[in-house]
Amino acid sequence: MASVQSIVETSRVRCSEQLPPITVRIAASADLPSEFGTFKLHVFSNDRDSREHLAIVRGEIAGAEDVLTRLHSECLTGDVLASLRCDCRAQLERALARLGQEQCGVVLYLRQEGRGIGLTNKIRAYELQQRGMDTVDANLALGFAADERDYSVAAAMLRVLAVGSIALLTNNPDKIAQLRAQGIAVTRRIPHQVAPNSHNRFYLETKARRSGHLLVAGRANSEPGPDGRG
Repeated sequence: MASVQSIVETSRVRCSEQLPPITVRIAASADLPSEFGTFKLHVFSNDRDSREHLAIVRGEIAGAEDVLTRLHSECLTGDVLASLRCDCRAQLERALARLGQEQCGVVLYLRQEGRGIGLTNKIRAYELQQRGMDTVDANLALGFAADERDYSVAAAMLRVLAVGSIALLTNNPDKIAQLRAQGIAVTRRIPHQVAPNSHNRFYLETKARRSGHLLVAGRANSEPGPDGRG
């Protein structure tokens, strides 16, 4: 199993590769009253991946420090179809509920379906998982890295939103490493763990065992544990 430090170092190398600067801009904005609270939506366009990414903003975040922030990668099967194979919908809803209780904060909804491999390949990976592979081996068998996501666009979005520093709601150290490599000040990590079910338990165990996610067996929380790691 790769150590957390090796994952962080790999992320730094990937983020330091010479790529053209990203240009992002807010293409549309509107208020969104929801069951979780009232938010401002900003749709971003960019010249890196040509996808429309979304910022869901609570309150005034420009210039604010230690802003509660969540990066959520799109998951059609979980977010929309309520799949039990993953914890995505529960994570999204918990993040929005937490955001609705804050004076200010932001959820970035990133169009990186299937850890960046797209919907078609994600369903192909599901088929391989039904044959006994875990999520990492299924991605590798399809010719992808275990996780193809890139958070450069997310960092650019945060710069346009003029956030001073963020408290990141995450279990994934790769997100912290990539954002810091892009110059975003991450002041602290807030664990964001949901309880497993019988369908996603192995998936969550694989996240911890093979992808270095900071998950604690048997815990569901959005707060640090006694050691501050959750």
